[in-house]
Amino acid sequence: MTGGTGAADRPSRRALDRDILALAVPALGALVAEPLFLLTDTALVGHLGAVPLAGLGIAGAVLQSVVGLLIFLAYATTPAVARRLGAGDRPGAIRAGIDGMWLALILGVVLALSGIPAARPVTSAFGGSPAVTEAATTYLTISLAGLPAMLLVIAASGLLRGLQDTRTPLVVAGLGFLVNAALNAVLIYGAGLGIAGSALGTVLAQWGMAAVYIAIALRSARASGVGIGPGLSGVTGAAASGGWLLLRTASLRAALLVTVFAGAALGVRELAALQIALTLFSTLAFVLDALAIAGQAMIGHGLGAADVPRVTAITRRLVAWGVWGGGALGLLLAAVSGVLPGVFTSDAEVAGLLSATVLVMAVGIPLAGYVFVLDGVLIGAGDGRYLAWTGLVNLAVYLPLLALVSALGLRGEQALVALWLAFGLGYIGARAATLGLRVQSGAWLVAGPDPVPGR
Repeated sequence: MTGGTGAADRPSRRALDRDILALAVPALGALVAEPLFLLTDTALVGHLGAVPLAGLGIAGAVLQSVVGLLIFLAYATTPAVARRLGAGDRPGAIRAGIDGMWLALILGVVLALSGIPAARPVTSAFGGSPAVTEAATTYLTISLAGLPAMLLVIAASGLLRGLQDTRTPLVVAGLGFLVNAALNAVLIYGAGLGIAGSALGTVLAQWGMAAVYIAIALRSARASGVGIGPGLSGVTGAAASGGWLLLRTASLRAALLVTVFAGAALGVRELAALQIALTLFSTLAFVLDALAIAGQAMIGHGLGAADVPRVTAITRRLVAWGVWGGGALGLLLAAVSGVLPGVFTSDAEVAGLLSATVLVMAVGIPLAGYVFVLDGVLIGAGDGRYLAWTGLVNLAVYLPLLALVSALGLRGEQALVALWLAFGLGYIGARAATLGLRVQSGAWLVAGPDPVPGR
C-alpha cells in the first residue's frame, strides 16, 4: 500500500496515531518505572558504604541478565493474547494470558530454587573481595525469593498489553516503585538490616505487584468464564514460541557483551566512556521501545481480526513515528553533546572521548528507531523464528566489524568512534536490513487467531 496525502486519508492517520500514542505513552511510563527500582536500591544502599554498593552492583548485574533474557514472557504473551482478542475470542485471549503467567511462575520457581545454592559461586566468579562477595551473595539469595513474582509481573504485563491496556501496568509499576522505596528505607535504616533490607523490601514490593496482577487475571477469568488452572497445551505452546524469542534476546545480549569486551581492550578510559554511551543509548531506547510495545499489541490484534490493510497502515505509521522520533532524539542528543559528558563524569579525558561518540550516536538514532519498531511489529506478528535466526546472522555480521576495529590499532577518541560506528551503524544496520527485508516480503502477514505453529 502507498501512503496518501489527500483529505480522506488524514482522519485515518490521526486515528492510527491516537491509537499508537494511547498505548505507547503509558508503556513508556511503565518502562521508565522498572529501572527506578534498581536506581532506588542503589541510592539507598550507596549510603551504607562502598562494600554494600559494590555487592549490589554484582547481584544487580546477575538479576538484570536473568530478567533481561526472560523478557520473552511478555513478548510471547502480548501477541498471543492480542490475536485472540482481535478475532473476537476474549475468553481465548484471557486463557492465553493465564497460560503465560503459569509458565512464568513455573520458570520463576525453578530458577529460584536452583539459583539459591548457586548464588555464592556466581557472585564469587566476579572476583570481588570477600566482603563484597558476601554482600552480593546476601542480596542475590534474598532477591531470588522475588524472582517468581518478577516473572509473573512480566507475563501479566504481556496479558494486559495484548488486551490493549498499557495504563494498568503503568499504575502498578508506579505504585510498586513507591512501595519499594518506602520499604527499603524502613528496612535498611529503620530496622538496621542493611543490604539485606534492600533486597527484602524489593522482594515484598514485587510480590505485592504480582498479587495485584493475579487479582486482575482472576477477575478477568471469572468475567469470561475461563478456568484458572494451567493448560498443558497452552503452557507448552507459550514455552515453544517464547523459546525463539529467548534466542533472539540472547543474540542481542551477546552483541552488547562483545561490545563491552572490545571496549575493555581499548583501555580503562575508553571503557568508561563506552559504558556511559551504552547507558545513554539504553535510555533513548526506552522511548523507542514504547512504540515497539504499541506495535506488538496493535499488530497482533489486527492480524487476529484478519484486517491486513489496517496492519499494513499501522506498520507504516509506526515506522514514521520511529524514524521521526529517532531523528528528534538524535537532534536533541547532538545539541547537548558538548555538555552531556560532564553530567556523567568529572574525568576530563573520559568526557573528551565521549563527546565525539555521542555525536556519532546521534546520527544513528533514527536507524535505531526504525529497527525497534519493526522488531515490535514482527514480535506482534508472532514471527519469533525469523527474529531468532536473523539475530544470529546479525551477530555474525557484527563480529568481523569488531575484529576490524581491533585490528586497526586505534586509540583514544578515534578508537571509540570506530567502535560505536561498528555497533550503532554496523550492527544496528544489519538488524535494519534483516527486519526491513522481512517486512517488505509480507511473509509475516499471517492472519487468524493463532500464528503458524513454530513461527
